[in-house]
Amino acid sequence: MVQLNFPAYRFEIKNRENKPYILDRIRKKWVVLQPEEWVRQHCVAFLIETKKYPQSLINVEKKLMLNGKTKRYDVIVYSKQGTPQILIECKAPSVPITQESFDQIARYNMVLNSPYLMVTNGQDHFYCQISTEKAAYQFLKELPNYNPKS
Repeated sequence: MVQLNFPAYRFEIKNRENKPYILDRIRKKWVVLQPEEWVRQHCVAFLIETKKYPQSLINVEKKLMLNGKTKRYDVIVYSKQGTPQILIECKAPSVPITQESFDQIARYNMVLNSPYLMVTNGQDHFYCQISTEKAAYQFLKELPNYNPKS
């Protein structure tokens, strides 16, 4: 797999039926190691190991209903109270981050109402803070670290 713009993390990888698999520490199962999955697993490691979010507050690839259609978000971090805190959209490293990427995560966030968004292809990372009162967003240099008091 291609080198990503994240710190170096350790992953469990194995081959089965001539396909590489990676152990998803959130779903606790082996998943096919596709380029987008490589980015997703780096995001999870980044949240846990670098930003210090508890693994128990992170969810990966769950369904949500949007305009009567079933969609899947990539990664979400919840607060201790169970409200969405960070919504993350992952793309394969070969997929450039475009306005369409932001439109996709914004549509998902209409349902989830997360105050922070991240869009990444593993090379480029974009972070936003959403203000629902002002109906505005602000780009950030980085995501906040976990704060156990919040």
